[in-house]
Amino acid sequence: MFTHIMIGSNDLERSRGFYDATFAALGGGPGRMDERGRLIYAYEGGRLMITKPIDGNPATAANGGTIGIVAATPDHVLAWHRAGAAQGGTAIESAPSERPNGAFVAYLRDPDGNKLTARTHPAK
Repeated sequence: MFTHIMIGSNDLERSRGFYDATFAALGGGPGRMDERGRLIYAYEGGRLMITKPIDGNPATAANGGTIGIVAATPDHVLAWHRAGAAQGGTAIESAPSERPNGAFVAYLRDPDGNKLTARTHPAK
């Protein structure tokens, strides 16, 4: 359904540290900078792109928005959460835990305030 998700950042190097660490914790690779100055992370068939806003205004986080990233195991979710917190992310909502549907879930805000979740697929 989606080709990519694009979010804004006011500090691409800080974002690179955060997202390189969190994607590595999930088994992904580091981001790459494209010719337009955007960080691109390809993982599990999707792309997350991070850029300075093209209108020149400061980047702001979406109120009510969440970006969900699939993780293979609960251990990957925990590693993602630890890596993100170590790179300036903020733990939010509940502690990493299993949900009633069997998915294991953790939440963070990145250093720019974007809300993210890493989660396993629900139990069948």
